Amino acid sequence: MNKRYFAAAAVILAAAIALLWLFGNFSAEPTAFSFARADETNAIQKTVYLTFDDGPSDRITPKILDVLDKENVKATFFIIGIQAETRDYIIKREFESGHTVAVHSYTHRYSDIYSSPESLIKDIDKCNAVIKRLTGISSNVYRFPGGSYGLRDELISAVTEHGLRYVDWNASTRDAEWCAGDAESLYRSAIASAADSTNIVLLSHDSTSKLYTPEATEKIIRYYKDKGYAFGTF
Repeated sequence: MNKRYFAAAAVILAAAIALLWLFGNFSAEPTAFSFARADETNAIQKTVYLTFDDGPSDRITPKILDVLDKENVKATFFIIGIQAETRDYIIKREFESGHTVAVHSYTHRYSDIYSSPESLIKDIDKCNAVIKRLTGISSNVYRFPGGSYGLRDELISAVTEHGLRYVDWNASTRDAEWCAGDAESLYRSAIASAADSTNIVLLSHDSTSKLYTPEATEKIIRYYKDKGYAFGTF
């Protein structure tokens, strides 16, 4: 073999290494919200996942359910177990209407539930016991109070190893903030934070002080219907 052969082989080898490096560096990391699906035309179906935390409440949750019924849209309710104990009629209505009833917390006391993995799982199981008593089934869907961002790895691992799928969000009405404002403000916050993403997981709340969330929810649903979005649950 002559020097020209070795030179050509070296060029081919260098090109192969470069290609491997290129594709390796451009391989996509898993995304937090990988829920896109194809329709019959092979196009990606844009989807909104409406989620409501911190309920149920006698004052707000039924109004949100009325809106969802009117618009024929399903949602996911991440409930607080201690509040559901005395509002079984609301949880049963959510479930019987085809919405997802999921675990948020039993007490929602951060200092208690996040004190250790064992305390976290105990809180989850207590909330899930309420769900099972009222609906007949346990939930495998969970939302960390405050979201998973910044939590210790051992807490997140405890949840997944317990067989639960946790769901964060990528858009919000900001209805839990002190400066939340009226329904129009909540609606605009939702649209702006979602930025017409393909898959939108929208955070709202149905606790008793969220007076404008039902009206904002109706505006949000109509906006995304006009945009051709479907509505999904977890």
